[in-house]
Amino acid sequence: MDTLIAHLRDADPTPAAVPDLGAWLGRVQARDVADALTEGFAADRLGYAFVAGYLAATRALFGEPGALCATEAGGGHPRAIQATLTREREGWRLDGHKTFVTLGAQAPRLFVVARTERGEVDGRPELVVARLGPDTPGVRLAPGPATPFVPEIPHATVAFDGAPVEALPGDGYADFLKPFRTIEDLYVHAALVGHAIALTRRGGGDPAPLLALVPTLLALAAADPKAPATHLALDAALRAGRAGLEGVPWANLDADTQARWRRDRPLLDVARRAREARLARAQPG
Repeated sequence: MDTLIAHLRDADPTPAAVPDLGAWLGRVQARDVADALTEGFAADRLGYAFVAGYLAATRALFGEPGALCATEAGGGHPRAIQATLTREREGWRLDGHKTFVTLGAQAPRLFVVARTERGEVDGRPELVVARLGPDTPGVRLAPGPATPFVPEIPHATVAFDGAPVEALPGDGYADFLKPFRTIEDLYVHAALVGHAIALTRRGGGDPAPLLALVPTLLALAAADPKAPATHLALDAALRAGRAGLEGVPWANLDADTQARWRRDRPLLDVARRAREARLARAQPG
């Protein structure tokens, strides 16, 4: 941890020179929360920091980076999921649609939440996660429109037509879909904290309050993502990190960096209601 903090405190905060997202993906390691911090530190924009954190989050949950595909036309609630996994003699087949795939065709892997043939068990859908590559036969990705913020991050819709897949062991909801929001918030937030440290130093500000978050972020990465105590501690860290980003001496930074911040700031409010609901459930009593 001391080496990590020293790097964030003392290394050159000039961002890495990368021409596009493909080049950024080529340098991102996304192995753990420390990588999320250092790669966020190296990013020249909020969107690239997000990508580093997102890929680290998927690696933490699935063992390798990729995109979690859950949302369908009816939303992301388990009962809205209609994509279906069918067992065949030679393995598993996936059919259905997903409406939002982060990174689109540039995602290294797709982790798709789907129903089993059994439908509902004990009154709720039996869900599993299917693993496959974006270039698997039977997969059709269609690019989505750029978002008004972090437009560098592509998104796509995807259709599966008998795509051969690997079914991951475990409950698709309890073991994967439910904890992912917490894991994603932690790792993406770590990348944004690293990014804010670099911006603060480039602007001549004091990074000490942000550096003080590093031990908490490392500890949270080892905590149970389903535990209420983890949710309470994560909320406090999210609030402190957001305050750090808001407190960057933006006026001392170049015009392009300031313009990207104004454009990309809405990223911080994505899934805000879900976080508020998680915090409310975690409150004692």
